[in-house]
Amino acid sequence: MVHLPKTLILASTSPRRAHLLRQVGLPFQLKTADVDEQYNGREPVTFAMEMSSKKANVVAVSMDNAIILAADTIVLLDKQILGKPKNAGQAADMLKILSGRMHEVITGYTIFDRPSDREITDYEMTRVWFRDLDPEEIDVYVVSGSPLDKAGSYGIQDDFGAVFVNRIEGCYYNVVGLPLAKVYQDLKRCIKNIQ
Repeated sequence: MVHLPKTLILASTSPRRAHLLRQVGLPFQLKTADVDEQYNGREPVTFAMEMSSKKANVVAVSMDNAIILAADTIVLLDKQILGKPKNAGQAADMLKILSGRMHEVITGYTIFDRPSDREITDYEMTRVWFRDLDPEEIDVYVVSGSPLDKAGSYGIQDDFGAVFVNRIEGCYYNVVGLPLAKVYQDLKRCIKNIQ
């Protein structure tokens, strides 16, 4: 288990990322990073890493002595980014186009140390295959409200969203919202560099 020499700040409102950090026993505090997450036309991996870096830097300004962890997850289908749906209709539409197809989940993440201002930014990509979805299944899932705060309109960890996925190639936790193995290793590297 990694020992944190200072407070870890999770710059995220995602309950899934918070749950993952608790799962591996990392104590942290939450601080919201208020940034514009509008897609700017950049290459998707670059965009995800830039967004995570921007979130970490926004929070770092108000910190004197902390390690900030920020992340940004996007769903990519045929080079098109599927963000968080604005409403139930958009969520249903996204699930219909994901049905029976493979998509990619990309999470950019940043670990930022204060006061040294050292930054580690990287990403993870996981391929996800959906089975063919019945319209009724999509409707039931959308009515539950679960898709409305998730990129691509689904959560692989959801009670019902889980049955949409046929298989994955890559890190499962990345699809949930944080590639735990890579983040953990980079946290260890960050701590080693600041001691």
